[in-house]
Amino acid sequence: MNSLLLLIPLASLLGMLGLAAFLWALRSGQFEDLDGAAQRVLIDEESAKPKTRRGNP
Repeated sequence: MNSLLLLIPLASLLGMLGLAAFLWALRSGQFEDLDGAAQRVLIDEESAKPKTRRGNP
């Protein structure tokens, strides 16, 4: 029973910290471009560079 007196406020505090972190991320624009980040993962940087023949500078 004594442990509940410690765990309930601790869980509430951690919940509030998580909510505050989520609201901060929402206001700072972390969730603005979700599709762009997913597309950047798929882009191969080597294929974006023009290919040159060996021996030609």
